[in-house]
Amino acid sequence: MFRNITPIVKNLLLINVGIFLVSAFLFPQISGLFALYYIHSSYFQPFQFLTYMFMHADFWHLFSNMFGLLIFGPLLEQFLGPKKLLILWMACGVGSGVLYSGYTSFRMANLQEKVAAFQVDPDPDTFNKIVLENRGFFDRAIFDFVDDYSRNPTDQVKISRASQTLDAILEIQGNVPMVGASGALFGVLIAFAMLFPNTQLFLLFPPMPVKAKYLVLFYGLYTIYNVLINNPTDNVAHFAHLGGLIIGGVLVYFWKKDRNSFY
Repeated sequence: MFRNITPIVKNLLLINVGIFLVSAFLFPQISGLFALYYIHSSYFQPFQFLTYMFMHADFWHLFSNMFGLLIFGPLLEQFLGPKKLLILWMACGVGSGVLYSGYTSFRMANLQEKVAAFQVDPDPDTFNKIVLENRGFFDRAIFDFVDDYSRNPTDQVKISRASQTLDAILEIQGNVPMVGASGALFGVLIAFAMLFPNTQLFLLFPPMPVKAKYLVLFYGLYTIYNVLINNPTDNVAHFAHLGGLIIGGVLVYFWKKDRNSFY
């Protein structure tokens, strides 16, 4: 495997691993600086659309992305050439960050409308619904307060606490950073499936062969499913994965127009 590693893949691996080691052991503060924040967050900087894809939450996050690059990247680099592989990786990484930011802006605007509506007309049912939609940010104690507020809907102290809780939700949601090269990796996955659709891959879990096109189709459907259900306890940026798939698919579609499919 390592003997067949290509130059761009090797350099991307070294850069990502190197930055992870620096952020984990030497300068942990760069993780917060270079992660991608909601565009209206006080922590947001435009350069984060590029830098976030070189930051990773932990070793396993880094390992999964780099292992995927190591498996699928070399053959793509040999077929497309170093320049196009680098364009694919960077375009899908940066592009998925931009698309995810648009998605986050939509979600935040929707949440802000709900909070504003509650503060104009306080109602325990509205409060409970917002808390349930954002329950991943709270411990079980919040539900004791929800029950207490529901039994005392006109209590001004409880209304004030509920309003403060919703303001805290806005603050937390608006400052959740995104990190990782998953958007770029999903661009590589869709490119591999489009260029080598019938290549047999052998899965470890479960141990079985599967064609590349079916594997990526599964990942795509699974990603769309997670975007639609929007599980509040799930901290994976599934919309960024979907963005990588879309951008990678569009790039390869145009690149393929002047050459024959390769299997």
